[in-house]
Amino acid sequence: MIADILADTKTRMDRAVEAAKEDFATVRTGRANPQLFQKVQVEYYGTPTPLAQLASLNAPEARTLVITPYDKSALKAIEQAIRDMPNLGANPTNDGNIVRVTMPELTADRRKEYVKLVKSKAEDAKVHVRGIRRKSKDELDALKGEVSDDDLARAEKELDAVTKTHVELIDEALKRKEAELLEV
Repeated sequence: MIADILADTKTRMDRAVEAAKEDFATVRTGRANPQLFQKVQVEYYGTPTPLAQLASLNAPEARTLVITPYDKSALKAIEQAIRDMPNLGANPTNDGNIVRVTMPELTADRRKEYVKLVKSKAEDAKVHVRGIRRKSKDELDALKGEVSDDDLARAEKELDAVTKTHVELIDEALKRKEAELLEV
């Protein structure tokens, strides 16, 4: 029973760390990267649809991204969705077949702003990991009559170790992204 709770906790925390890394990837650096557009939702026939399902994304140059829609009628909607995306600062243009997005050069102030944004996302991820820990601790406390106090104490120590490891993984990903953002 305790092993199941700990295994489930570890799995959920792993997913939280992966989600944080994916979130970090959506914050732009000095290069155009298709992952920046991972969370863009395009209004397609009245339904918000992920951009990756509507078009292929290529980065032919360092600061240019070319989006080729599978359906040409979605061009305007794709262009509008990119223009409306916060924290991107890109101005898309379309030539009737593709949408070309040229990323502006990052200023020092903008880089610092992005670092703050990434730190905020990291803190949200850590809060989520701690929330998972709290739920697991409650599940362990519910087993109080069924298992020995020593087993519960050992399980709580293991739970704390798993939590600490996952928080450190988030911190490492944050440091990497911060270094990437501040690199000129």
